[in-house]
Amino acid sequence: MSTTVKVTAAEVNKLRQATGAGMMDCKKALVEAEGDFDKAIEVLRKKGQKVAEKRADRDSSEGAAVSKINANQTAGVAIVLGCETDFVGKNENFLALANELAEVALKYDSKDAFLAADFGGMTVAEKLVEQTGVIGEKLDIKAFEKLEAPFVGSYVHINKIAALVGLTAKVDNAEVLVKDVAMQVASMGATSLSYKDFDPAYVASETEARIAVIEKDNIELGRLGKTLKNVPQYISMQQLTPEVLAKAEADAKAELAAEGKPEKIWDRILPGKMDRFISDNTTLDQEQCLLDQKFIKDEKKTVAEYVSTFGEVEISGFKRASVG
Repeated sequence: MSTTVKVTAAEVNKLRQATGAGMMDCKKALVEAEGDFDKAIEVLRKKGQKVAEKRADRDSSEGAAVSKINANQTAGVAIVLGCETDFVGKNENFLALANELAEVALKYDSKDAFLAADFGGMTVAEKLVEQTGVIGEKLDIKAFEKLEAPFVGSYVHINKIAALVGLTAKVDNAEVLVKDVAMQVASMGATSLSYKDFDPAYVASETEARIAVIEKDNIELGRLGKTLKNVPQYISMQQLTPEVLAKAEADAKAELAAEGKPEKIWDRILPGKMDRFISDNTTLDQEQCLLDQKFIKDEKKTVAEYVSTFGEVEISGFKRASVG
């Protein structure tokens, strides 16, 4: 290697534009490569590999969540480009890289295929190693979510959460609908579309666990002389069979009779009591099922009820990718 090789500012700048590396790193790489541009890129890659090896056990707990939708809005992708610090995660160049990577990700159906994809003459995986050397922090793809539907939209919350929502059809104001529901997904963190998607065994074990927690809390509340929490019999609509609902209605009528309420006004009172029974006994659905959650922009409606105001359309699926 010649130690007297001269490199111009233009050559350094060209290498910097190609790799994103710092001016001094680019200059050193060109000197080491004796002015050969392609060899200089290889020098920087090897540096990145060394840095990546040293930082392999680091936790990339920060980063940026971004999404991309294709031109005809039938497919979308959400990825999280991870890094080690919030400072880097908010950096303009880092965010630009995340968005460039998302454009590539949109063409692939799996994280593995995406990592093996071409990115400016190298694979995405190699680019991450290169940029680890440039930035000095471990970079990786922490999340990759792909969604296809007749109409797909997205919402990104301060580059920390990216949500995708698919519709069964493109309807009037579909853009408004998908954005609103994607905001719901981002903020409320649903894990299922509907209670119908739950495994009955999961519902049963979750019911037992939740009741145990409430009963334990009530022991302490009782000791302190405070109002006890309601202990639900059920936690999901999946458990509210016609027989269960019929019994709940019969119990409500018996309660009204015991209170001396005239039978002629029961029809006005019963719907409210049944709504309360269902609400008290579907807490799992309200927490985890998108369609059963209270709509964040109007809590008088569920998400399903909000979607129904747009006509003949349903939510076909959703995806969520978050930094944390």
